[in-house]
Amino acid sequence: MTRPTGSVEDKSILVIGASSGIGAAITLELAGAGARVAAGARRRDRLSALVEQANGLSGEVAPLELDVTDEASIRSGVRWVVERFGRLDVLINNAGVMLSGPILEADTTEWTRMISTNLLGTMLATHAALPYLIDSNGTIVQTSSTSGRVASAGGGVYAATKHGVNAFSESLRQEVTGKGVRVVLIEPGFVETELTSHIADPETRAMAAHLASSMRVLQPHDVAAAVHFAIAQPEHVAVNEILLRPTDQVR
Repeated sequence: MTRPTGSVEDKSILVIGASSGIGAAITLELAGAGARVAAGARRRDRLSALVEQANGLSGEVAPLELDVTDEASIRSGVRWVVERFGRLDVLINNAGVMLSGPILEADTTEWTRMISTNLLGTMLATHAALPYLIDSNGTIVQTSSTSGRVASAGGGVYAATKHGVNAFSESLRQEVTGKGVRVVLIEPGFVETELTSHIADPETRAMAAHLASSMRVLQPHDVAAAVHFAIAQPEHVAVNEILLRPTDQVR
């Protein structure tokens, strides 16, 4: 007997942090499976390029300028998605920056940026979308990291934001599972994206480049496939956590 599976076809999905890397891959993966995807990000040119890439897919990609560090922008963006597609079935919180470096020599404005984007932005977007997701028995996907489990020297604040995402997501899951909302935590290891290029500290940037060259790193589409798997499950199945590392990654 064949086990029934769900589908993302015709689902209304908001991907925040969609302009590059994992977010862009998730957008194209889900649109290719027939979903209607609002691609939310700050960089208009990247969103336009993403829409062009999506031409010919069975679903739809609608560009949405959105700043995850601005609560008003988040709330208006969520409303726009509901007005455009009629409902919201899935929220994917994927916006993030990694500005790693030693704590002693840190530019603390980078700490504020990471906390505002990685943690507070995730929390605010979740809060804005939650009423609509309760209405649709929807799903929230939170992009965390292996750094949400293991902190390393030089990555303390980034790891703190990801530990925060993990804690917030588990508390959220306990609150909303009885309302029919699924919460999925995705924790990728080293992925080939532009994140490491944001690192200002030269030693930390060189260390990240050396680490990447030492292994067969994950690709954004690997993470996108895991997200697709989780949200395409039947409504009675909640895939609450997916931890995926490159085979070669030790920590």
